[in-house]
Amino acid sequence: MSEPVEDMNAERQSGSRLAEAIRDVKNAVADRDDVVVDIREAQRTRLELLADDLKPVFADVDEDDERFDFAISAGAQPRLWIDSVAHVTMGRDRRTYRFLRDTRLGRVVLSESSDIKKVADQVTRYVAERVIERRRMLEGEVTPLDPRLYVSQDDGREKKGSSVLRGLGIILLGGLVGVAVILMLSWPQIADMLGRSF
Repeated sequence: MSEPVEDMNAERQSGSRLAEAIRDVKNAVADRDDVVVDIREAQRTRLELLADDLKPVFADVDEDDERFDFAISAGAQPRLWIDSVAHVTMGRDRRTYRFLRDTRLGRVVLSESSDIKKVADQVTRYVAERVIERRRMLEGEVTPLDPRLYVSQDDGREKKGSSVLRGLGIILLGGLVGVAVILMLSWPQIADMLGRSF
């Protein structure tokens, strides 16, 4: 008769262990969710600071010009929308502002900097170019402005050259590591072959 009582106690203990494990997992998930929410809020706050710097620029745009949005979107990746194809978002380090524009050929980085003033200046220049482009089209000129004007000249050249060199360095380093691994793995066979030749 004592065996069923012991089995019931063992079941209760395993049930309580499971309940404790479930409670621990729920707490861990809640903590992780809190961190994700905090990160999103920090990104949104930084974008709001940029939007505050750009308020005078936004106010100077004609109300008739419906191409501009000037709104911060919510979601997994908050964005400050300038128009339907250009927005500012935070980089992976969550401190770098990335001013991006979607084109037919893909996304183009117009400016990338942790300096809010530099990004605000680039957004202001972009808005000015778009306003002039609209005026020219309304006057009958159908040729759009050169899209290269939107790209910050110093950002594009510097990053392109350094990324090419970085890529070549990674390829070279990978090749050297591969050769070293092959030599290490085949060293007994190489030593045996060298011993036979002498």
